[in-house]
Amino acid sequence: MRFTLRREERLKSKKIIAKLYDEGKSIKVFPLRMVYLQIEHTSNYPVQIGFSVPKRNFKRAVDRNKIKRLLRECYRKEKHTIYSESNKKFVFMISYLAKEDRGYFEIEMKMKKLLTNFITEINKDEK
Repeated sequence: MRFTLRREERLKSKKIIAKLYDEGKSIKVFPLRMVYLQIEHTSNYPVQIGFSVPKRNFKRAVDRNKIKRLLRECYRKEKHTIYSESNKKFVFMISYLAKEDRGYFEIEMKMKKLLTNFITEINKDEK
């Protein structure tokens, strides 16, 4: 498996994002929150994902973009855990909830925990 995050893996459809927030389930590992929904999408990849950082907490776009880059990098390195466990199609939105930048290593640790919690949640739902 290649550790990349391709354009087809990114969530861009406004209709799917609206449906995700209306009908999706949520998992929280502070400072991250994942809203997920099992839905058929047009991508060849099993997961489409989006990242958000609220403007309310980070006024400067530079700071928001930096945190989104960190989130994308942490997900890119850990996505193999989801791809190996899930055979269904999902869409995710991962939001950053803290009011200050936590640093790469803490975000990476929390991302691992968030993705393993997601896997246990979907395995629990299947049974």
